[in-house]
Amino acid sequence: MSRQRYIVTDTTWQPDLTQFPGPKYLALSRALRDAIRAGEMPPGSQLPTVRDLAWRLGLTPGTVARAYQLATQEGLLAATVGRGTFVAAQAPRLGPTQPLYQERLTGGATGLVDLRPPQVPEVGQAAAFRAALTGMAADLDDRWLDYTSQRAEAPLREEIVTWMGDRLLGQIGPDDVMLTNGGQNAISLVLDCCLRGDRPVVLTEDLAYPGFRYAARAARADVVGLDLDAEGLIPEALEAACRRHGAQVLCLTVEAQNPTTGRMPVARRLQIAEIARRYDLQVIEDDCYSISESRLPSLRALAPERVWHVGSLSKTISAALRFGYVLCPAGMGEAGRLAAQHGFFALSRPVMELCLRLMSSGEAAAIRARVQAEFSARLEMLVNRLGGFDLRWQPGVPFGFLHLPQGWRASTFTRMAETAGVLVRPADEYALIGGRAPNAVRIAVAGGLPRPEFDAALEKLALLLRRPPGEMAV
Repeated sequence: MSRQRYIVTDTTWQPDLTQFPGPKYLALSRALRDAIRAGEMPPGSQLPTVRDLAWRLGLTPGTVARAYQLATQEGLLAATVGRGTFVAAQAPRLGPTQPLYQERLTGGATGLVDLRPPQVPEVGQAAAFRAALTGMAADLDDRWLDYTSQRAEAPLREEIVTWMGDRLLGQIGPDDVMLTNGGQNAISLVLDCCLRGDRPVVLTEDLAYPGFRYAARAARADVVGLDLDAEGLIPEALEAACRRHGAQVLCLTVEAQNPTTGRMPVARRLQIAEIARRYDLQVIEDDCYSISESRLPSLRALAPERVWHVGSLSKTISAALRFGYVLCPAGMGEAGRLAAQHGFFALSRPVMELCLRLMSSGEAAAIRARVQAEFSARLEMLVNRLGGFDLRWQPGVPFGFLHLPQGWRASTFTRMAETAGVLVRPADEYALIGGRAPNAVRIAVAGGLPRPEFDAALEKLALLLRRPPGEMAV
């Protein structure tokens, strides 16, 4: 077996960070990337230790560690236990380095109950899909032989305007709508529309849906996290970041923050909208988890000239449809649809026809109401079992955010819960690399489980919470 050859003569590497604007950890990661690509540190070269480089550059060890983590994730560096950190390659690995979606492991031979992603319950979707598909089969003609056109999507765009009628979105019409292959695809398309330059900066909440940062990195953008408080994104943190980075896009959720379940009050929304306007930020407002019939004005209503309001059917009807939509800023609908056309021409005709039939017949709205009712019943089970702990939740949102009691660490609790047969997501999966994550876990509502099994899984978590590791027998 061959062994990797290590060169240990480059531990004195000391970059000049003054040529790289922005946060020090990003400056250091860029310096690393440039030095490796230029051949100054060939593969196998050993880097200085975190503490040594931090002392020489006048940085904190955490800043250096964060830069090393970024370069390691790109495949440029490799950390070897007991030996140090070495240059692994001269070019970053191609493609993503982390999965966005974890395949559900509930049931079967695993014996696990998966409470990581929310799961939409079956409340008649199969019968509705079967009826719609039967009707589609009877209406097949030669239109199914050519690419779907953006013009052919117009009736479905009209249905989206009706579908979103339970939100306060400002003035919208079919021309403002862009149809996409799910919410994640929508985020990527919006970034395609908005980002410019070699190193654009995208701002996100410090604890946020991971798809924001994955889409931004795919667009070759730097991602900067912003502090949150009980009301959501802190306006002062946003303004400071705008001044420092000249950011182009802000991604956030105001109705049902993922993972904290927080809902931003109107006064805070007004502050965020005003700052975005002052610094000419484009805003992606993620509404995929939003509760129905919200009476609070969306950011799209408060700043219609710059907010891209993203939604999908994944959390209300079926994730398998891969159907999403964007309410574009006023006057930007055509630009959004052109971005979609350049990305995939238009929706596939089966998806377009199926969603149109479900919406125009009223079946989609009826399914959404039944899904919400089932989620509410299961959310009540979650609160009954775990409400005595520090559980954050919101009516209609299919997950809760649990701050762990003293004696538990999120990593330990997640591991012990898996041993007990229950999978949950630690808060650090929502944080940027090197970011700050609270000692908490997200617990999703599993709509596909029989209620007794879901309740039994929650009771296992409650038993663990009552017995932190310090109190357990060894």
